[in-house]
Amino acid sequence: MSRSTLRHVLRTAVASAALAIAAAAPGAGQAAPEKQAPPPAAPPRDFTLPAAQTFTLANGMKVTLVPYGTVPKVTVQVSIWGGSSAEAANQVWLSDLVSRWLREGTTSRTATGIASEAARMGGTLDTGAAINVSRVVGTALSEFAPDMVKLVADVAQHPKFPESELERLKTDMARDRSVAKARPQQIALEKFRSVLYPDQPYGRLFPTPEMIGGFAAADAKAFYDANTGAARAHLYVAGVFDASAVEKAVRQSFDGWKQGTAVSFPKAAPKSTRAVYLLDRPDAVQSTLILGMPAIDPSQPDYVPLLVAHTLLGGYFSSRITANIREQKGYTYSPGSQLSVRYRDGYWAETADVTTNVTGPSLKEILYEIDRLQGEAPGADELEAVQNYMSGVFVLQNSTRGGIIGQLEFVDLHGLPADYLPTFVRRVTAVTPAQVQAMAKKYLQDDRATIVVVGDRKVIEEQVKAYGPLAP
Repeated sequence: MSRSTLRHVLRTAVASAALAIAAAAPGAGQAAPEKQAPPPAAPPRDFTLPAAQTFTLANGMKVTLVPYGTVPKVTVQVSIWGGSSAEAANQVWLSDLVSRWLREGTTSRTATGIASEAARMGGTLDTGAAINVSRVVGTALSEFAPDMVKLVADVAQHPKFPESELERLKTDMARDRSVAKARPQQIALEKFRSVLYPDQPYGRLFPTPEMIGGFAAADAKAFYDANTGAARAHLYVAGVFDASAVEKAVRQSFDGWKQGTAVSFPKAAPKSTRAVYLLDRPDAVQSTLILGMPAIDPSQPDYVPLLVAHTLLGGYFSSRITANIREQKGYTYSPGSQLSVRYRDGYWAETADVTTNVTGPSLKEILYEIDRLQGEAPGADELEAVQNYMSGVFVLQNSTRGGIIGQLEFVDLHGLPADYLPTFVRRVTAVTPAQVQAMAKKYLQDDRATIVVVGDRKVIEEQVKAYGPLAP
């Protein structure tokens, strides 16, 4: 028998066997049973915050110790209120320069020594500056928790600011600025924020190259002295650690920190009227859109209902705007909205990168979805899906040491009540369809939306004229 004949015989035998097995199976020849629906999901549960120990040092520094998890690691973070909101108009990114410089050595440790010591503890140490807060963050194996407290304390309190590193740091900042300014999303955001917050710290996104080049050591040291101290600091420790040993290290390492001045955040005064700001990007194949308006901050009673409305409208992958301009129309790949907040300030904005020839239609659909939500409450099933999503994300946000600290910092920054985190899921699921509609009417006032478009002006100018007067 030839090989080809043998292969044919084997294939026939296998096929016949398969048919025989199928015929002998229970229910063979009958219609397949209908699939059963999965059981309904259990109602979302409240988040239980681990029992925390809190105390305040004599110099005013607040401390929160949170036992969390079973992995033998710990995160130590000192949050210093102020951040870039303390910068003057000629100091944009100065807080970032100070933050970077902190890692370059203390009066008793070199930069290499800091990194080596953190590595010896099985962890790392980093620094950073945000709009309302600057941070020194260390992670370590649990047995080194007291030592990491001491290292974080040294970096926060005793920077050496070695001038030999200043030019390198400024060069790094200039490069980071150039990279960011090459991205249309950052160009659009810079314009959007400058329109909402004219001549205000929250409206300044990037320094000029001359500003970075002009930063001197004296500027950084003066900024540090004016905006750092125990009176505006909160130390968080989360993970597995010996609480008594950590508290002892905290008191030994931070008791002598200068009190400094209490933080005074700038008062935000956002402005927005319906207008289109068109920034030319010749021959761009895409347009970057930001459409938004001032909203509220987390200290306001409407914040959680507005957060639900925002999520339903544009804040997650199955949101209405995403379903419209991504799934149905194919105008964009990854649109999304944000409810962006700072101390006593917030705004809502939808962002999208869309194909150039559908720039105008994309704006039309975004505005349509806002108007639709204002005109009609969502269905109960749609709202429930959003609430389940938000509840699940909230649980994930609290599933790490850094996540726990981030949530506690959020509560402390905004002055929220002690039950904010434990009752968050309950309050999300209590929001009604009528409330969602009311939030859209009250806060998503598209008749005063600031619209920023970065794209090829010669192609898109006629498309966007219908959505507001063109502004400089």
